[in-house]
Amino acid sequence: MSRRNKKQVFTNVDVIDAGAKGKTIAKAADGKVIFLPNAVPGDIVDVQTFKKRKSYYEGKAIAFHKLSDKRTTPVCEHFGTCGGCKWQDMGYEHQLFFKQKEVVNNLTRLGHLELPEVTPILGSENEYFYRNKMEFSFSDSRWLTLEEVQSDKDLGDRNALGFHIPGMWDKILDLKKCHLQANPSNAIRNAVKEFAVKNDFEFFNTRNQTGLLRTLMIRTSSTGDIMVMLQFFKDNVEKRGLLLNYLAETFPEITSLQYVINEKANDTIYDQEVICYKGQDHIFEEMEGLKFKINAKSFYQTNSEQAYQLYKITRDYAGLTGNELVYDLYTGTGTIAQFVSKQAKKVIGVEAVPDAILAAKENAQLNGIENVEFYVGDMKNVFNKNFIKTHGHPDVIITDPPRDGMHKDVVQQILNIAPNKVVYVSCNSATQARDLALMKEIYKITKVRPVDMFPQTHHVENVVLLEKR
Repeated sequence: MSRRNKKQVFTNVDVIDAGAKGKTIAKAADGKVIFLPNAVPGDIVDVQTFKKRKSYYEGKAIAFHKLSDKRTTPVCEHFGTCGGCKWQDMGYEHQLFFKQKEVVNNLTRLGHLELPEVTPILGSENEYFYRNKMEFSFSDSRWLTLEEVQSDKDLGDRNALGFHIPGMWDKILDLKKCHLQANPSNAIRNAVKEFAVKNDFEFFNTRNQTGLLRTLMIRTSSTGDIMVMLQFFKDNVEKRGLLLNYLAETFPEITSLQYVINEKANDTIYDQEVICYKGQDHIFEEMEGLKFKINAKSFYQTNSEQAYQLYKITRDYAGLTGNELVYDLYTGTGTIAQFVSKQAKKVIGVEAVPDAILAAKENAQLNGIENVEFYVGDMKNVFNKNFIKTHGHPDVIITDPPRDGMHKDVVQQILNIAPNKVVYVSCNSATQARDLALMKEIYKITKVRPVDMFPQTHHVENVVLLEKR
């Protein structure tokens, strides 16, 4: 083994902090940082390293001498195998502490930004069962535990319906109960699997590209709507009808039952035809009387209740009086644009995905909102001088970019326009810090508030208000 990856063991190591991507941080005897996936700050552990870098190690806790008082008992039987809820063993109040700390560290250390007093992170009322969308994969060779691999007993049903094992594209963990989406999510998933096994349906094999059943998507909404979409690898009319009819009869509360025949190598459905089998081809989400139509391909924030809180903070930071022209960059399906529209003179939404803009226009029409306009195009190209000349100089810009943050040309164009206020909503405070650092000569940060959209994970949103100096 190369010296670079030579394994070492450090004993009685204090776990001192939580770091990026949900890993915790310990300090080795030689002063280097060790990143751990399976410890909680406050633990005292023995660590075996498996990667050595110039300034840090990656390792795993192999023995626990003292358990942290920040620990709590995970509620899910799949914790530790499933990669979904990595912080389930840490008390929720401590999760919130470390999320806020990460936001502040990124803004001050990466961005070298001056911050006002940060408003305490807004926690989620629901610590579990908060997601409105879940996607599960079928497999004919489920993930086996070490005990099962070493056992000479009959392993029983080898089919799985659940999540990918972290870092393994072809291994699926068979789920019994997931704590992320409220009922009837677990009941539907388990019923689908049981029916498919009983009736000899072939579960997908990713390596061989064989089988019938590929994925199951379940979407729920605060209005009580339920969407179920099954993805088949090939079209078997008899078996497809058998399963879909069973679902419709067993779960009459399903308002949208759909399917896709996808013969491609990957599971993405954006280039596939979605066929409505029963009910409507959409469900509705509602927020302050606004309705948002959601189809199988739509993006909508996956925590509906916290999305409402996030949008309220965004609107509050914008401080609209009814006279402002607002630009909403990376508008998606126009939810923020429509949410703030009743307090603005006019809102212009810009987005790169054509289908999202079609949905935004449809939802605005549905809601009878006449002071919003939506335009499609690559942000760094469409958001230019001619665009401003045509649509007017904004008083406020709201921007909610993807994880990679804003393109530097977009940042520069905001600086060229120099509106009085910019509200920056981010799902990645590291790229947010990079962008804000480019703006600090013209703008000062006057408000900061992290929002927890994803309890039991390390992910955190952050809202920043910038005002012209």
